[in-house]
Amino acid sequence: MIRIMLQDILSALNLVGIVSFSISGSLKAFEKKLDLLGVFVLGFSTALAGGIIRDILLGIYPPTNLRVMDYPLLAILGSVLAVFFYRYIENLSKALLIADAIGLGTFTATGAEIAIEHGLNVIGVAILASITAVGGGVVRDLLSNEVPSVLKRDFYATPTILGGLIFYPSYSLLGGSSALISTFVFVTVLRIVAILRKWELPKVGLSR
Repeated sequence: MIRIMLQDILSALNLVGIVSFSISGSLKAFEKKLDLLGVFVLGFSTALAGGIIRDILLGIYPPTNLRVMDYPLLAILGSVLAVFFYRYIENLSKALLIADAIGLGTFTATGAEIAIEHGLNVIGVAILASITAVGGGVVRDLLSNEVPSVLKRDFYATPTILGGLIFYPSYSLLGGSSALISTFVFVTVLRIVAILRKWELPKVGLSR
């Protein structure tokens, strides 16, 4: 029963993450004034690329996001929703950031759970959680001809790394279901607070 509940929560979070990141990628396409194909390409890439990279690193072939038909279809659905509703969004940039934060939270949790199921240690779990969460955003930004957010927006990747580090002991102490939910909430809330408060880590540069 517990295992079934864990799988249900994992599946639900994965679906939320795919739709959220698909919307995020599609909104980025609108921001860049791309055509309809560009909307779907960015939505699809943002939603699925992180999970594909994770599976390749874990030796899972073919990657789950390409093998399970539901995931590409959900990514397409997210882009369709964005196409129909973006005209009603007053602040496109803020909506993009909120959708992105939800995607970060969900994919950090699911990435960490998959990593721990494959026997990785705490550092490996944190790395795989972060890659799952930020991989799609990196691909989105590169396709948009931007420096990836993970390299310039300091509190973009940081919450995912912290979430992965927190997930590892939480999994043992609280169980998989609680660890998934608590990690999702922690990362999403931390990212949204960082957006609202404009938190940044110190930037490194040469003084003149």
